[in-house]
Amino acid sequence: MADVTQSGGAPRLSDMQATYMAQVSKRRLYSGITLLVFILLMVSGFRLAEERNGGSFIGGLDNFFDYPGEVVAEAVEKAGELPAHFVTFFPALLETVNIAAVSTLVGALAAVVLSLLSTRGLARFPRLVPVFRRIMDITRAVPEIVIALILIFVLGGGPVPAMIAIAFHTAGALGKLFSEVNENASLKPLEGLESVGATWSQRMMLGVVPQVAPNWLSYALMRFEINIRASAILGFVGAGGLGYELKNAISWGQGRYDEAAAMFLMLFATIILFDQLSSHFRDRLVHGRKVEMHR
Repeated sequence: MADVTQSGGAPRLSDMQATYMAQVSKRRLYSGITLLVFILLMVSGFRLAEERNGGSFIGGLDNFFDYPGEVVAEAVEKAGELPAHFVTFFPALLETVNIAAVSTLVGALAAVVLSLLSTRGLARFPRLVPVFRRIMDITRAVPEIVIALILIFVLGGGPVPAMIAIAFHTAGALGKLFSEVNENASLKPLEGLESVGATWSQRMMLGVVPQVAPNWLSYALMRFEINIRASAILGFVGAGGLGYELKNAISWGQGRYDEAAAMFLMLFATIILFDQLSSHFRDRLVHGRKVEMHR
């Protein structure tokens, strides 16, 4: 067997192993410290929450199912009125779906622009790539409910603040996903288009978009599912839709629990429906595209 020790001061195998083990030990130490800090923060957070709450979390577990039980009991008692409630609150459900659809469309269009401007190798202004990435980070970091509360204070209640808030967050979330897809696009079509004098927008539309469009649509459909849930939640802060009606029914208390149950069922069925539809179309877009590429 050849000697691994070489002349000229080359490092020996034992030295390399010692260096590697030292790095592994240091990484384990840092991981252990991080885990310990996380556990301490969790423990201190629970203790602070118990001190500030009227009762402890453990002590309230016995009453955890009391409210759902009351809702189900009243819904079963008034089961004959549920179909009428479905008809009554169907327009509010359509408003919730419309908020999600419009916000997804607006946010996806903004995400397309941001992703193309923030992808290295494709960006129109390469030096501004970090700027556009930070813009996406900001829009993605701010929760929809915070934006909605600010807009409701400025614009008043209704679907418009909810649409703007969800579109703002969607632009950052989809922009990040779109930019990762863009990085896998082939640059050969761009080189060919550039050689014949195509502008940046023409290179993007003809050379990049046809390659990444199936994955873009797949991510946009997945985001549409998320936005349906978000639009229903924003209804609780006065942004309209089914969430607003659900908040009123819950706030009223006993006597309208059957309405709350009907709206829960409608929202649950809607989310399942669009989840199945979007999953079906995502599979066709992604796997269908792969089959065509193999052919």
